[in-house]
Amino acid sequence: MNGLQQLIPMPLERAAFAPFGEVIEASDAAQHLTINTGNTERYHDLANIEPGAGGRAIVSIFRSQPRQLPFQVEMMERHPLASQAFVPLSGRAYLVVVAPAGPAPQVEDLRVFLARGDQGVNYAPGVWHHPLLALGEVSDFLVIDRGGPGDNCDEVKLTPGGLITG
Repeated sequence: MNGLQQLIPMPLERAAFAPFGEVIEASDAAQHLTINTGNTERYHDLANIEPGAGGRAIVSIFRSQPRQLPFQVEMMERHPLASQAFVPLSGRAYLVVVAPAGPAPQVEDLRVFLARGDQGVNYAPGVWHHPLLALGEVSDFLVIDRGGPGDNCDEVKLTPGGLITG
């Protein structure tokens, strides 16, 4: 792991994550209103789900094995045709590694966020990201992404990679 650029996670916050998509969370920053005769608070329109031309939104559950820190980031992926949203179901923190949409990223393009167990993310179409990085225990995520024709996953190897140290 020598020679790898160190990657330090920062808290997942709406403004810092905005270049990559949306943070999905029940916060005062989101539009919200009381519904169901006062029994429910609706946090409204939290993510721009984009299924892309000819696609449809699908809902899945991903069960992710935990990763141990330090963790070496060696690859990234993107979905050029549509967005992809992840909402944790297990209430555990996890890591989010992203890079801007566009050409294949270099390690200096990466940003690492520590998401709380009550925060989801929606990656905008074409945003580079690392596959799920659960921490601590096996964790389930509700995933909303694209079903339909076309190749919607590109992967690249990072040389050199980066090292998430915690």
